[in-house]
Amino acid sequence: MTLSPISALSPLDGRYAGRLAALRPLMSEQGYMHKRVQVEICWFIALSDAGFAEFKPLSPGARTYLLGLVKNFSEADGLAIKEIEKTTNHDVKAVEYWIKSKFEARPELKAASEFVHFACTSEDINNTSHALQLKAARTQVILPALDAVMTRLRQMAHDYADVAMLSRTHGQTASPTTVGKEIANVVVRLVAVREKIAAVNLLAKMNGAVGNYNAHLAAWPDFDWEGFSHKVVESPEPLGLGLIFQPYSIQIEPHDYMAELFDAVARANTILIDWCRDMWGYISLGYFKQRLREGEVGSSTMPHKVNPIDFENAEGNLGLSNALLRHLSEKLPISRWQRDLTDSTVLRNMGVALGYAALAYHSLGIGLAKVELNQEAISADLDSAWEVLAEPIQTVMRRYGVQGAYEKLKEATRGRTVRAEDLHGLIRSLDIPPAERERLLAMTPASYIGKAAELARRV
Repeated sequence: MTLSPISALSPLDGRYAGRLAALRPLMSEQGYMHKRVQVEICWFIALSDAGFAEFKPLSPGARTYLLGLVKNFSEADGLAIKEIEKTTNHDVKAVEYWIKSKFEARPELKAASEFVHFACTSEDINNTSHALQLKAARTQVILPALDAVMTRLRQMAHDYADVAMLSRTHGQTASPTTVGKEIANVVVRLVAVREKIAAVNLLAKMNGAVGNYNAHLAAWPDFDWEGFSHKVVESPEPLGLGLIFQPYSIQIEPHDYMAELFDAVARANTILIDWCRDMWGYISLGYFKQRLREGEVGSSTMPHKVNPIDFENAEGNLGLSNALLRHLSEKLPISRWQRDLTDSTVLRNMGVALGYAALAYHSLGIGLAKVELNQEAISADLDSAWEVLAEPIQTVMRRYGVQGAYEKLKEATRGRTVRAEDLHGLIRSLDIPPAERERLLAMTPASYIGKAAELARRV
């Protein structure tokens, strides 16, 4: 069987491949190789500038050539590394040999080739590469996709700020709100978690086999290797890595920052699962209609169906993303003694975890773009729920010392069909100031929204 979208084992590379084109170059194995080449080249150039007599500063031409290997890294280059790996059975060593092979026609670089991967353990290259992958994925895919959802929701919150809507606590009629305010609640939650995702420091270590610079100091005992490593890790790209230096580690970087990042993304996903389910319910109630697409079918047998498939798709993929993200955040910070290999295969699924999140954000965006407010259904629901005014009436009664206010309204409304005239008769009998009676008589379920509109517009 040839590899194609229809034969792919994962739907991320099959059915949904087109939706993840932006993430694939960053989080695929080719993306991983690309970052490994970047780290190796960065370390090599930095070593040439360290002041060692044995490794003089590289010429401008050599530097340009090396940075070109990173900038122009292609699928063919990745396949060439995989070919070398068939012999080495070691992916990082294959990257080292590939880089050295690119020095063959350049005497200056060939003479310095033993400084490729100098004093490095594989994890010095891997952990920095993973951090660079996550840096790119966060900046270029995850946050922009989340921002697009937030922008749409914020606009909806403002557009529908004044549209009164019946609340349903425990699934039962409750004090009215506005459509915009309910959406604003989601926006505020997403803003907070988005800040957490963006604020996670991406750490990297370059300190050798067990984190002590053993090999480094064996070569140059008097050199400040920790300071050098710190500079390489934190200097801006392309001559540095633009990450945060991790001073303490075993062979692997502890991955605590990864757990923090994945937990934050999972929290955003959970908020969006909550919203997908609410939107599903609102569509079911008729509060929102879905714009029709020419030729689209909702059911193989029921021609009338217009299903909320985008919100259902998003919910399912958010759940898949969270299942993987939570495993990553629970497993990655754990390593036996100074190193075991259980993190290696797990880390290769970071792109899958983030891919399901990105796919869900895309589906959610499509769903939100298709919905239209159904004012008629929302108003009809409100007009049939006059019992929700029991709350303001009894609250005003209590303000003016009417005894048993709550109990009186409970008796008049609980479990009953309540009409406007029923409440108006009760209001007229109340021993409260006339102006307050008139205010209560003028109140309707649609006008009893508190500060909902203001809060929605403010988000």
